[in-house]
Amino acid sequence: MDNVKQRTTSLVFLIIGTAWMFDAMDVGLLSFIMSIVHKQWALTNSQTGLISSISTVGMVCGGFYFGHLADRIGRKNTLIATLLTFSIGNLVLAGSPGFYTFLTIRFIVGMGLGGELPVAATYIADIYKGGKRSQMLILADSFWAIGWLIASFLSFLLTPVLGWRGLLIVTAITGFFAIILRKHIHESQPETSSSQNWLVSLKQTFRPWTLMLWLAWFMVMFSYYGMFMWLPSIMVDKGYGIVNSFGYTTIIVVAQLPGYFCAAWLAKRLQVKYVFALYMLGTAVGAIMFGQSTTAVMIVISGCVLSFFNLGAYGAIIALTPELYRNDIRGTMTGMAQGIGRIGAIFGPLLIGVLMDRQININVIFIIFMISLIIGSVAVLALPTSPNHEEKIQ
Repeated sequence: MDNVKQRTTSLVFLIIGTAWMFDAMDVGLLSFIMSIVHKQWALTNSQTGLISSISTVGMVCGGFYFGHLADRIGRKNTLIATLLTFSIGNLVLAGSPGFYTFLTIRFIVGMGLGGELPVAATYIADIYKGGKRSQMLILADSFWAIGWLIASFLSFLLTPVLGWRGLLIVTAITGFFAIILRKHIHESQPETSSSQNWLVSLKQTFRPWTLMLWLAWFMVMFSYYGMFMWLPSIMVDKGYGIVNSFGYTTIIVVAQLPGYFCAAWLAKRLQVKYVFALYMLGTAVGAIMFGQSTTAVMIVISGCVLSFFNLGAYGAIIALTPELYRNDIRGTMTGMAQGIGRIGAIFGPLLIGVLMDRQININVIFIIFMISLIIGSVAVLALPTSPNHEEKIQ
């Protein structure tokens, strides 16, 4: 019976892992689609940038809304609702007649995606306990790298044949397939919270260190989106066109996988907050390496270092967040934390763009990244050390 239960849990883990995969697929595909619609609809750079911004705003709202909904109606139903929002939204998006319609629908798609990850992380936190929980949450985040690889291959192979509208239809169809799989998983939260009980639990559980958690989330996503959206452009300006190649993107994404696996290995031996701090500091080193690179080989090496540590840090904080809160408000607090992180994802690229427009020295930009990463690593050290902290505050 134990073997059967273990196989069932492993299958559920793989099904829930598709949440990270779809999130990464969408972010990756959007980066390709933006350049196509930019030319097709003769958009300005500001209009094109607004597509990314409105998507992220939708993710912020989705994290807040669906995270709370998971505590009220259950994780399973909410996971299905988020993926329905994503899949139906992409089908409608494929038929967008113009820019403003595209923006409106992208906000809705962003809500579905923004709700996916916190609810998925909450689900996994419900079905695993102790050190195993941290390890499996980090491994679940490795599906992000798989999603990026799928997005790269789909864009490379299908864009010339199907165009951006066809790409969206393909991703919507795969989403509907995942919905069928999710209908067969069990509910991880047997009892849902009433409005009154949920509010009481929220007041009892909120602690000042929650602000430190939010700061850490803000900094990890500020650095990730700031660096990975702008560093390729910076390197191209310096004359290294390799960073725009398909091969470079594949190498950088593949480098994420050992970062996740090593973080999961460390999580069995160290408190997850220390794993996060270590990986944030490693990312700071990688950022400096990238900025100082003067050859194509060094660009690839430093890019791999960035991917290894930055995505490992992302996995670590995803593992850390749900276990800090009681089951009945876990979805809400995880959604809020990731929503705060998404705000960092808005400000990171925006700030770097402003600094570049003002001809600020690139070394100054890298110093900003380094400082933000160090702040995030220090902030997380203020968090509780117990992996089962929710038992202490009940």
